[in-house]
Amino acid sequence: MVIILILLFFYDDNDEEFYTNIKEIKEPNNITVLVNKNNILPKTYIPNDLRLINNRYAYSNKYLREEAAINFENLSADAKVLGYRIIATSAFRDYEYQEKLFNEYTNSKGLEYALLCSAKPGHSEHQTGLAVDVEGSNKDYDEFEKSIEFNWMKENAHKYGFILRYPKGKEYITGFKYEPWHYRYVGIKHATNIYNQNITLEEYKKRLNN
Repeated sequence: MVIILILLFFYDDNDEEFYTNIKEIKEPNNITVLVNKNNILPKTYIPNDLRLINNRYAYSNKYLREEAAINFENLSADAKVLGYRIIATSAFRDYEYQEKLFNEYTNSKGLEYALLCSAKPGHSEHQTGLAVDVEGSNKDYDEFEKSIEFNWMKENAHKYGFILRYPKGKEYITGFKYEPWHYRYVGIKHATNIYNQNITLEEYKKRLNN
């Protein structure tokens, strides 16, 4: 309960309370687009370069933007050679899907839990087609941290352009609880910078803009 209250009311790195002073994103196709509780995607936004992830590396009908899909497949293929299993369990979601998901969390777990664990529609990275949830050999994305794949993914994802989007200890900045299964594509150069600096996308974008 304490963690939930902190995330509901703590101010982020820009001194803006979550879900207040919301700005509509003007360049949703930007590879480093920042989607969070204070930046919202247009309701009708759907990337025009979505591609089906090869079913060797994803459950059925999972889509990412072309560049992200190629790099995720390369990541999963290289991991497989090393004896690891990294499978996409969730990728692109449109506005309506996210709205339904958020409402389901709210109705079943309550609003406070929903705000901690799920994004409001328009505020989900999954709508960008650049975010992917993964599972390992234990076949449970919620327990990905306990899989043998987790440490490899954590230390190597940036080489393929992906970052651990919601790291532990950064909840007050991202607005979401630690999610070891959620990775975001930003391109190899940006992912490497973020990894080396051990920062969030929010912190990185702020430094780029300064």
